[in-house]
Amino acid sequence: MTEKTLYTARVHTTGGREGAARSSDGRLDVKLSIPGAPGVGTNPEQLFAAGWSACFEGAMGIAAKEMKIPLPADLAIDAEIDLNLADGAYSLGARLNVRLPGIDPETARAIVDAAHRTCPYSRATRGNINVAISLV
Repeated sequence: MTEKTLYTARVHTTGGREGAARSSDGRLDVKLSIPGAPGVGTNPEQLFAAGWSACFEGAMGIAAKEMKIPLPADLAIDAEIDLNLADGAYSLGARLNVRLPGIDPETARAIVDAAHRTCPYSRATRGNINVAISLV
């Protein structure tokens, strides 16, 4: 099967964790800061959490549609991305805490598992970082 690129995000970053990032279309224009440092900027871990949780919700929508199950309007995902340091090496860890009110736990788990199989962020992290996906 031939891969087809659906979209390419282009972002210009300067100054690393204490710099700025701006997308080529101008929709993203953020100041960056070190996690926990004072200042007004965000950090890569927050951006990753936002991107993954948004994509994951979309993947849940596709899975639920295939299962003919309507998703609740008040579903939510709380994403947590850890920046870890061990033996001088940095790594990431992640938790997605998914709320699907009004859907029985077995069905909710099936939706979440299907989304985790298909979400591009989940696929990219699989086997590379510690990930926990919980129903809350």
